[in-house]
Amino acid sequence: MMRKTRASGIVALGATVALLATACSGGGGNEGGSDGEVSMTFWHNSTTGPGKAFWEDTVAAFEEANPGVTIDVQSIQNEDMDGKLQTALNSGDAPDIFMARGGGKLADVVEAGQIMDLTDSIDEATKTNVGAGFDAFTVDGKIYGMPTAILPGGLFYSQDLFDEAGITETPTTIDELNDAVSALKDKDISPIALGAKDAWPAAHWFYFFALRECSQETLETAAQSRSFDDDCWIAAGEDLQALSETEPFQDGYLTATAQQGAGSSAGLIANHKAAMELMGAWDPGVIAGLTPDQKPLKDLGWFPFPATESGDGDPAAFMGGVDGYSCFVEAPPECADFLNFFMQKEYQENYAEAFVTLPASKEAQGVVTDPALQSVLAAYNEAPYVSVWLDTLYGQNVGNALNAGVVEMLAGDGTPQSIVDAVNAAAAME
Repeated sequence: MMRKTRASGIVALGATVALLATACSGGGGNEGGSDGEVSMTFWHNSTTGPGKAFWEDTVAAFEEANPGVTIDVQSIQNEDMDGKLQTALNSGDAPDIFMARGGGKLADVVEAGQIMDLTDSIDEATKTNVGAGFDAFTVDGKIYGMPTAILPGGLFYSQDLFDEAGITETPTTIDELNDAVSALKDKDISPIALGAKDAWPAAHWFYFFALRECSQETLETAAQSRSFDDDCWIAAGEDLQALSETEPFQDGYLTATAQQGAGSSAGLIANHKAAMELMGAWDPGVIAGLTPDQKPLKDLGWFPFPATESGDGDPAAFMGGVDGYSCFVEAPPECADFLNFFMQKEYQENYAEAFVTLPASKEAQGVVTDPALQSVLAAYNEAPYVSVWLDTLYGQNVGNALNAGVVEMLAGDGTPQSIVDAVNAAAAME
């Protein structure tokens, strides 16, 4: 069944969505007690380090500026978020403030009446500074989330390990990527780190191959038609299958996590145990938290996903997300006040520094000094179009089927056709 409400899937520059959502114990919808005080709950996914400290400090500053308002801050492990938040929303006991996904996931929450319309509550200055970033959180012309960071994807790599392997130029085609893989293996260096246990990092490879094989129109139309029968979907699976047959990933990648500890894919990059990782622009911050000194990796570089030999997608097209926050439909008006508060230039700059990422507000982007992120931003600004992460674009049911199907194929239990079959079956059940 076609959904009645659908967010735009592929839009102009900056109009992507976040891959993230949040969760923990509920308690939203506080309207304030008889003494006029207001209490809200806030769920985010920064469990350690500068990111967690940023939200604690920002909440404290907001409370100081707004006497009588208190916010209970709860940080949740990223991989636990989606399910817990969905459960909380369905129970009517969701947090007042929570990290939101755009695309089909946002449209589902809007259709269920579980999220606050922020269209008339956002400061005009913020609308101007964020611009097209709001497209990621717009459904049927109304805004349902506040963007905080733009997070395009690509390949992060260790310049030191590339130098050791004699790689002098970053790959621009899949053939050149295969050459880099071979050069790294010749030096006993794991070419590509992958945390396939979490499913979505493995599926990112399929997403990017689909971005190259499928036209913009095909990707966008599938969000409406719920049909994935175009030959480009099989081609994307075949591309990934061919890559996997070169054995580019580290030993044990099917049981490795993406972001948790030194043995995760990000941890392997942070400790020079692997050379590359396909990930979104949050990766430098995650990697920094896993280096021995917990500081940004000095030799970290970045390059766009390479071009394929075939396909109808633009080789310069991007895929990624926009982190953002939303308010539960029953949250008090102070929820929107908090969203506007942390979008001020001072806090957007602090956010960018704490998370080592790209702030959504253009006036704060001058604070970005990380070389890898500067490369991301320069290429992103030249992109002809930007696609939402596919598991976000097509909603939770299709996204889960897609992610699981990719992992099954990499494990030898599936094929490119079985991925498409699973996705079509999931779409047909909606």
